[in-house]
Parts: sequence; C-alpha cells; structure tokens
Amino acid sequence: MLRYAGRSLRDTVRAWPRGLAGWKKFWASYLQYTRMAPSDRQPLVGFLYPCLGDDTAETPIEPTYFYQDAWAFEKIVRNRPVRHVDVGSHYKFVALLSKVVPVTMVDLRPLSLPLDSVAFEKGSILNLPFASRSVPSVSSLCVVEHIGLGRYGDPLDSFGSEQAIQELRRVVQPGGDLYVSVPLDDENRVYFNAHRAFREDYVLKLFEPFQVVERRYIYGKTFTDRLQPGFGIGCYHLKCRC
Repeated sequence: MLRYAGRSLRDTVRAWPRGLAGWKKFWASYLQYTRMAPSDRQPLVGFLYPCLGDDTAETPIEPTYFYQDAWAFEKIVRNRPVRHVDVGSHYKFVALLSKVVPVTMVDLRPLSLPLDSVAFEKGSILNLPFASRSVPSVSSLCVVEHIGLGRYGDPLDSFGSEQAIQELRRVVQPGGDLYVSVPLDDENRVYFNAHRAFREDYVLKLFEPFQVVERRYIYGKTFTDRLQPGFGIGCYHLKCRC
C-alpha cells in the first residue's frame, strides 16, 4: 500500500470529506457569531483565522512522539548523565530535556530559534563530531530509519540506516547509554521516502555488542512491553558493554 509520511494514501483520500465538513461547520459558526455579536465585536473578514477539526471529544495525541519521548525523558533524567548528546530527535524533546540535563543537539539542519540551555552542533549522524567512545549518554529517537532516503536533505544510500547505527555505536563510551527508537515490521521494508522499517532481530544485531537494558513498543495507541506482529515502533535502552 502506498504511504505518505506514515499515513496510507487511502487514509489521506478518506480524510478529504472530513475537511469539507469542517469548512461547512466553520462558515455556519461564523454566520451564527456575526448575528449574535454587537457591532464592535464583529469578526472582520480580513482577520479570519480558520481552525478546523479542533472541536474533538478528547485531546488528540500523536502516539509515537508522546510515548517514546516521555519514555526516553524519564530514563535519561533518572540516570542524570554529566553530558548527554541527542542526534536528530524532535526539538521539543530536546528543549525540555535540556532544562534538567546538559544537552548537545546534533542535526543536519540548524534550529531556527535559539535556546540557551541547548548547545547545538550542525552535523550528520553519518559523521558525528565526537571522538570514538567519548560520550556517556546518547539519544536518537525516530531518526536512523530516515537516513539514506533523502527526505531531510541527506544523500541517498540504501545502507544509510546501517551506517547511522554504526556511527551512534562508535561515540558511546564503555558503560554508556544509548536510547533509540525505530519502526518495526514483520520484514525489513522501505516506505520511500518516509522511512524504513526493520525486523527486530535484524536491527538489534546491528547494535551488537550493546546490551538491551529495556525494550518497549508502540502499536497504534498502545504502549507495551510485548513485541507484536505488524507495524509498530520499538524503543530501546542500550548499554555499551564494549
């Protein structure tokens, strides 16, 4: 099935009628508001700011970042490393973590906003700007599966994910911690150009001789400690036993 940024093309097409319904509801609300509001509180057409689909019965949450970021944040803060390096994870995760742990963020693309608590270094996960076996704590959440597909300006390479994992392993010091998450599937697959997905046995072998301290999984809206068939996200706390 074709997928677009993690959503199937079929699901994208099915979402269009809901979008049309949202516009219909917006204009109905607008007309009702203009009839009830006094002249000095009328919404001017030039200042309309349509927000569609926010009137949900519960707060919508994207489960992958919600669960994996909370999981990694708790574990890193609990371990209190003297120095932590994040490679390409979501900027909100890095910003919050930097308020309680010294963080250096590495990414291909510089942040468009500064934050005093984040030390940023422009760099590639394929060539990290750190000496071998020098970093006590590293995170890279939902990153390695993108490498080599060109989505974020990186060069095309069918073995990009494998090279990224090798480079993450290289910089972690003996006894150090590595926190990663990757898409899992029943077979190794490429959802071009969104991401790759891996069999768990395959991807964990790439991290050897690192030891798995903890593994958790995200399937839809479920955060569990059991591997299941089909597409999901694996969250791994790994320890360098090199």
